[in-house]
Amino acid sequence: MKKDIIFHPVQGVQVAIVRTVNELNTTEWNVIVINRNDKPITNCFVTSKGYSNSESGTNSDQRTSTLRHFFPEIQPGAHVIVEPIMPDVFHLNNEFWISYFLEKQIYDKKFIFVPDSIIEDNLIVIDPPGVEGILHE
Repeated sequence: MKKDIIFHPVQGVQVAIVRTVNELNTTEWNVIVINRNDKPITNCFVTSKGYSNSESGTNSDQRTSTLRHFFPEIQPGAHVIVEPIMPDVFHLNNEFWISYFLEKQIYDKKFIFVPDSIIEDNLIVIDPPGVEGILHE
């Protein structure tokens, strides 16, 4: 039963939205998961969605499709690209819910990039992988 599962706080796993320039000199944005633990994480599920919360009382809420990704293993110090992300959704809450195993313990955390947090002023160099982006801890 779910109530019997102990969920420890997530440490050593981060989500970032990174900016790169491809061979056509076009800017690309990707969501990555970084494993900063000294052991691999396994059976990593990532669910992503974007949404707005309109307080105006109208039915103008925006939602994106919910996407699901699975990564069998992410090595220590490594990262994986989860999905590309378009600047058209930066004005939404962008939520990434991650569940994974570290050894035999399950971990679970929701990372939310709030509206308009993915902006030029918030870019830092994320090392590794040595690219510019917005890091969520």
